[in-house]
Amino acid sequence: MTVPPPPWPATTRYGLESAPGGLGLVQDLLNTLPAGAPRQPDLLDDLDSATQWAHDVAARWSTITGRPAPDVELDPAGLRALRTFRDELRYGIDARLHATPESGPPEPAPAPRATVASLRLDGTGSVCLDPAGTGAELLVSLVLAELFAAQLTDVGRRVKTCRNPRCQVAFYDRSRNNSGVWHSVRVCGLPANLRAHRARRRQGD
Repeated sequence: MTVPPPPWPATTRYGLESAPGGLGLVQDLLNTLPAGAPRQPDLLDDLDSATQWAHDVAARWSTITGRPAPDVELDPAGLRALRTFRDELRYGIDARLHATPESGPPEPAPAPRATVASLRLDGTGSVCLDPAGTGAELLVSLVLAELFAAQLTDVGRRVKTCRNPRCQVAFYDRSRNNSGVWHSVRVCGLPANLRAHRARRRQGD
């Protein structure tokens, strides 16, 4: 009997379908933030919960990609760096989603710590981008490698955060034209649209 792969721990708690392949790691890092209703805890709030999350996502990533699970050991300094990177990643995604032709390109976020990755030719003639470093640096490198690969196939932009400011759950937009803005239309979209409709009616009175 085939053993099912472990779930992406942060995304699963919001009842969401994860992004395909290794891109699920990017989504899961974003979903370690406290979000949703009721509010879930921050999985990077302390070293114990962050270490457990890192081990779980390493196992999930390994199962999905068929590559060895990275050994990610976090220390207090590494945890602070990981939280900073998570904030920068979310800032960049939110800026991309809210940019308009009138507002111009978004202001760049502070650049994440440079993490070295290596290119490798595998046995099939394909080029692989291998993460490098140790601890939090290794995890950041892995996230960046997956996000870079997703951008090459134009699916990275489908990782979004819910437009509801009270929610902000990270979801993978599976709509045909990539037009989704809510992690759940029922939970966040319909109430927001109803509030907007009532506001328009009050203004018209």
